[in-house]
Formats: sequence, structure tokens, C-alpha cells
Amino acid sequence: QVQLVESGGGLVQAGGSLRLSCAASGGAFSNYAMGWFRQAPGKEREFVAAISWNGGSTYYTDSVKGRFTISRDNAKKTVYLQMNSLKPEDTAVYFCAADQRPRLYSGSYYVEAYAYWGQGTQVTVSS
Repeated sequence: QVQLVESGGGLVQAGGSLRLSCAASGGAFSNYAMGWFRQAPGKEREFVAAISWNGGSTYYTDSVKGRFTISRDNAKKTVYLQMNSLKPEDTAVYFCAADQRPRLYSGSYYVEAYAYWGQGTQVTVSS
């Protein structure tokens, strides 16, 4: 069983930056691919980014490419999401998730691939 706790959310002006962290406990973190998803009010949870077990492979949704960077530190059991050039449409609750598979694959874009979820952290971008 893996427990995930996100932090780093907050209120930021458009064009600003935030770095989200997701700390894991329990389980074999270094064996899991990790993902970030977000959910805006009234919308479905959507994929943002994912990273393989060793950081060698990353996926991003098109709307964040060039602005967001996912990374991980297996020694600290933490995955990060650096968010730059934030836009109001990035406003959402951001969730991290763990996939018991180590490598990314076509299913890594979907909620169903992930076995463990954090409670989420709110990101609000004002215009």
C-alpha cells in the first residue's frame, strides 16, 4: 500500500510559477511510474504528466508541454511538478498517482492505470 501526499499548491497570478510535490510512504516507490492529474470544477479528472520509474521517460498533455516539468527523486520518495507560465485555465485540484508498473505505456494517460492516489492540492491562477 502506498500513501501519497501532495503539497505546494496555492494562489498565483497568470504567468507565475508553482512547484508541486508528492511525497510517498509505504510500498516500493522506485518501482512505480508516477503521474499527475488535475480536475477543475464540473470537469472530469484529466492527465497532466507522467514519469517512469527511473525518470528516463516522461509524458505530457499537449496543453502543458514546454511549461510544466515532471521529475522525481527516488531517494526522497518524491515526485515533483514544476509549473511555469501558469494560465487561468490551469486552475484545478492537482492529484498525484502511482502506477504499479515501472514503465510508461499507452495506458499511462488514463486514470484507470493508477492504483494509488493522493488527496489533491488546489492550484488557482488568477488573471
